[in-house]
Amino acid sequence: MKYIFYLSFLIFSITFIPSCNIDDLANPNGPSLEGFVGTKSELQTLVTGSEDLLRQDVSFYYDVVSIIGREYYFFTGSDPRYTGEVLGKGNSTLDRAGFYGTRPYYGRYRNVKNLNLLIEVADKSTLITPAEAKGYKGYAKTMQAYELHLALNLQYKNGIRTDVKDPKNLGPFLSYENSLAEIAKLLDEANTDLQGATFSFTLSDAMKDFATASEFAKFNRALAARIALYQGNNDGALAKLADSFLDLNGDFNKGPARFYSLAGGDFPNNIYRQPDQADAIIVQQSNVSNLQSGDLRGSKFLQRTASLTLDGLSGTHDAFVFKSFEDYVALIRNEELILIYAEANITKNASESLKAINIIRNHHGLANYGGSTSAADLLLEVSNQRRYSLFGEGHRWVDMRRWGRLAELPKDRPDDDVWEQLPRPISEN
Repeated sequence: MKYIFYLSFLIFSITFIPSCNIDDLANPNGPSLEGFVGTKSELQTLVTGSEDLLRQDVSFYYDVVSIIGREYYFFTGSDPRYTGEVLGKGNSTLDRAGFYGTRPYYGRYRNVKNLNLLIEVADKSTLITPAEAKGYKGYAKTMQAYELHLALNLQYKNGIRTDVKDPKNLGPFLSYENSLAEIAKLLDEANTDLQGATFSFTLSDAMKDFATASEFAKFNRALAARIALYQGNNDGALAKLADSFLDLNGDFNKGPARFYSLAGGDFPNNIYRQPDQADAIIVQQSNVSNLQSGDLRGSKFLQRTASLTLDGLSGTHDAFVFKSFEDYVALIRNEELILIYAEANITKNASESLKAINIIRNHHGLANYGGSTSAADLLLEVSNQRRYSLFGEGHRWVDMRRWGRLAELPKDRPDDDVWEQLPRPISEN
């Protein structure tokens, strides 16, 4: 961790933000406040940089959690580790220095560092109002919480550092439970900052529905509901959903997202792959065979002209969640919020849980759920709906782990492993 904080971390990717005058910065790539006076153009650069860093190395995150979670496989002749180490082939083990673990992990902390600087500059600035300073801090802390929880999803019981403000004196690794608690605390602090705050900065079009402090606070509460669910706190999840952008009758895809574009100098979607290629993202076959007839979510599985086989694995469909290099990638969507509402209500209000389940099913072309309404069976139904609604969005492995069901994930080769977590990166010694 200490090593990466001495690297350059500010990314000046401003092609998708309306142009503005940028003041000279004495040390724009340094890890300190040197040269910053707190102008709005400086602060805008840090905000824009945070949206760019949100995209850096995140494709590795989606791939590793989806592969271990048996949503899809990555068939490529250029790196056998995707079908070897990541799947625990034979005697393979995960490498503490492996790119599949280090790059998504450090990518998240680069942004945390950038956002720490945004908070410090906003605190220091005498050129913005108190309400504007609260807006910068509420935004930064929310995005830090988002990045930290992705790092924690990878590390699980290894825990993570949540206090990394001082790169020369990093905080300790916390347990999984305490890491979640600190992330929840950070979200609550951010939500307090956002109350009565003003956003005097511009976000990308992928954040257009969350471009004010009051709307952004709804994203904050949505993420807090996800964290509460991870903590097993159903009442807390429901309370936070009440202040989020949850809409049982609304657009399933509404939510803040990562911006991607093919415009010159910008960043194409690094999770999308063109279908029917030799290097391919192949759907693990049980996802296709277990899909209920008539389920419109089958559009996420695109049949290939011919099946593909590599390293003892085979498949007939490409994963087709994202359709182009310009598709935005949601941080959290209304559809997930409806599913959180369904799960959190199972033991509190079964009729509300059933209502939410049927909203999901009907939207995707299925009739109402007709099975048992016992808590166990409702959770199983929610699990199945999450499997297909959130396919390829980084949830299946995390879900099966928190439900204690990793052993149920399929293994297409008898000697494969389903890992519980990634090893702590070697440079964290």
